[in-house]
Amino acid sequence: MKTIATDELKALHADRRGLLLINTLDESHFESSRILDALNVPESKDDFVDRIEGIAGSKNRPIVVYCDSSECQSSTRAAEKLDAAGFQEVYDYDGGMRAWKQEIEPFDAPALKP
Repeated sequence: MKTIATDELKALHADRRGLLLINTLDESHFESSRILDALNVPESKDDFVDRIEGIAGSKNRPIVVYCDSSECQSSTRAAEKLDAAGFQEVYDYDGGMRAWKQEIEPFDAPALKP
C-alpha cells in the first residue's frame, strides 16, 4: 500500500486525469468530511471492493482513499482491501479531511470582496 501526502493529492486532484477519490467513512460522516469530487463508499460495507470496481471500471485506475485523520484507520483498511483485490494504483491519504482542511481549504477559499 502506498500513502500520499497532501501536496501530492492536491496535484493529482487538480490534474483530474481519471483519479477516483473515495471517502471511506459511513454515510452519516460523509458531508462533514468531503473533499470536492469525492465519492462516498463506506469501507465497513461488505460490498466495498465490488462497489469500487464498478465505479472505477478498471483495476488500473488511480484511486485515493481517505477518512477523517491519521487517527482514523478506515482508509488504511480500505487501501489494504483494494490492494488484496488486485487494484494497481491505490493510495491512502493518511492525513484525511483534517489535513486537507488545514493545509488546502484555507488557501482555496474565495477572496472576500471589500
